[in-house]
Amino acid sequence: MLTTETPIQYLKGVGEKRAEQLNKLGIRTVGDLLSHFPRQYEDWSTVTPIASAPRDLPCCIRATAMAAPLERRVRKGLSLYTFSAVDSSGVVRVTLFNNKYAAAKIEAGRQYLFFGTVSGSLNAPELSSPLIEPAETGTRIRPIYPLTAGITSRYLEKLVGTALLMLDKTLDTDPLPHALRQQYRLCTYRYALENIHFPSDHDALAIARRRLIFEELFVLQLGLLGLKNPTKTKTSICIENDYTADFAEHLPFTMTGAQQRAVADAIRDMRQPTPMNRLLHGDVGSGKTAVAACLACTVMRNGYQCVMMAPTEILAQQHYQSLCRMFRHDPTIRVGLLTGSMTKKQKDIIRSDVENGICHLLVGTHALLSDTVQFSRLGLVITDEQHRFGVRQRSALTAKGEHPHLLVMSATPIPRTLALIVYGDLDISVLDELPAGRTPIATYAIGTDKRARAYGYVRKFVDEGRQAYVVCPLVEEGETDLVAAEAYAKELADGPFKGYSIGLLHGKMKPREKEQIMTDFAENRISVLVSTTVVEVGMDVPNAVLMVIENAERFGLAQLHQLRGRVGRGQHASTCILISDAQNEEAVRRLKVMCETTDGFRIADEDLKLRGPGDFFGDRQHGLPEMKIADFLSDMSLLREAQNAAQEVYKSDPALALPEHKSLQTAVHNLFERTGGQELN
Repeated sequence: MLTTETPIQYLKGVGEKRAEQLNKLGIRTVGDLLSHFPRQYEDWSTVTPIASAPRDLPCCIRATAMAAPLERRVRKGLSLYTFSAVDSSGVVRVTLFNNKYAAAKIEAGRQYLFFGTVSGSLNAPELSSPLIEPAETGTRIRPIYPLTAGITSRYLEKLVGTALLMLDKTLDTDPLPHALRQQYRLCTYRYALENIHFPSDHDALAIARRRLIFEELFVLQLGLLGLKNPTKTKTSICIENDYTADFAEHLPFTMTGAQQRAVADAIRDMRQPTPMNRLLHGDVGSGKTAVAACLACTVMRNGYQCVMMAPTEILAQQHYQSLCRMFRHDPTIRVGLLTGSMTKKQKDIIRSDVENGICHLLVGTHALLSDTVQFSRLGLVITDEQHRFGVRQRSALTAKGEHPHLLVMSATPIPRTLALIVYGDLDISVLDELPAGRTPIATYAIGTDKRARAYGYVRKFVDEGRQAYVVCPLVEEGETDLVAAEAYAKELADGPFKGYSIGLLHGKMKPREKEQIMTDFAENRISVLVSTTVVEVGMDVPNAVLMVIENAERFGLAQLHQLRGRVGRGQHASTCILISDAQNEEAVRRLKVMCETTDGFRIADEDLKLRGPGDFFGDRQHGLPEMKIADFLSDMSLLREAQNAAQEVYKSDPALALPEHKSLQTAVHNLFERTGGQELN
């Protein structure tokens, strides 16, 4: 008996070879096929007379072929097949290019449906390479599917039709309970599937889309609530005393109100019987590291260890150095560093110190996830640049303790409503104030013809004792970071910055070399640092007041904003210069936004509009299951409804154990397993 779990190769019309091709589309089961939704539709449902056919939009024409197509060889490899078709309003000339197969099917006197865009004059309309079907197939809205080599949309259309005919009782089992469907005005699962693939009309398509989008967002929210799961997980970590005031007393600055609120929220969380799960969300330079260090101080003073994971070695090293400075007043606290490039001996020493409780705060990269890293008494897990880690990675780190508290930090600004979805398993603290002393960054976009003037501007400030970053052009295909960066640095050292102290930083350098370069730059032994995008995060040099970014059009808005955040970190006015000759409308818009604002949240809004949520986050970054039909941005109102519904269901049945929720429980597990998400309770 055919079910949604049946391997796709056993569906009529597939077989092993076709199954391999379908697998490339993520279609491995009949259920996968039914959830491979059309990307768009062709509207064959309304027939347009030839005489009134629009000239700028595709339409459907029902007409009779006046004669069989005539072949005309234009040149070797190019044949045209032409014929005329007629309806009661007029005649249209049809041309098929190199399509002998389609031409052979046209019979004189037979009526056909033609779908395409009409061109030519009103008196002599033409159709070039239209889609053609016998008129008896009927007018309807036809699906157009995402494809891969060897698979056509018509083939998928036929397969879906076969599956829907063969699946009876399986589709009558609706994942959404009847009462919930009534409350939120949702159609049945069967109706939704039939009308998302083969809509009877536009209203039916809208009803089907609404139901399927709601279900996908609803199941996602249930899964995230399951990850958060405050009703089941208890922690033995006891935070009796708050050492915030003591830590803040030794800082060389006063924490902002937003920082103080974030610390208070987190301390309150950590005094609960369940583990803290909190996102610290702030723009570039908003002071997230200071908040994390403050919380780590309280946790360590209460007798526990802390760990901080960063996505790159440079950022890990920067955090290590910053934390060492912040805790230098307290000789009882030892900060350690663990990265993949360290020697075996170095790793063994730090691992031993961590396991024996000698190291209280361990900073590192993905190397922290190794089974060889064992903690004595882990109380707080911190991940930085959370958008670069998935749910599974942070859960692997928290698994090294007995339900430790979790703080994740992100400098990727996203609208708060969207953050509630993407980080739905976390409570959120927003750092919406910049520390005192941070100066606005003036940003200018210029063409390459003004590059020499820009470099002269840089020399002026360097002569006054300031420093600058110059970000290399992105490497071309076939180049390596090393070759591109070194060649560019040499060009600058021999040209516009001859006689100046030039440094080079790129991802291929050994850790010690990187550390030395960063130290030299921080101590002003290097005036101009030529770098790849490794400076995007982790560099904090208050004396650096200028950044020049070559080929700025090739960077996304978020990355440009991160790069710009390396300057403006001290008392001096700072400038970012974007060099680009881009004429592309989207690229020009990106550069304009950068020049108009330094507000990361506005930039995030624009980035979402330009790229869409899928590209904005990227499945590899946010670690969430892939959405088949929902769009975080355009489906925001429906998303709020789905959130409310999920919270209602979770409140009454967190384990989804009630009979009416069994199908939901399966749907949640399937959704998160699809992208290797964390195992749900």
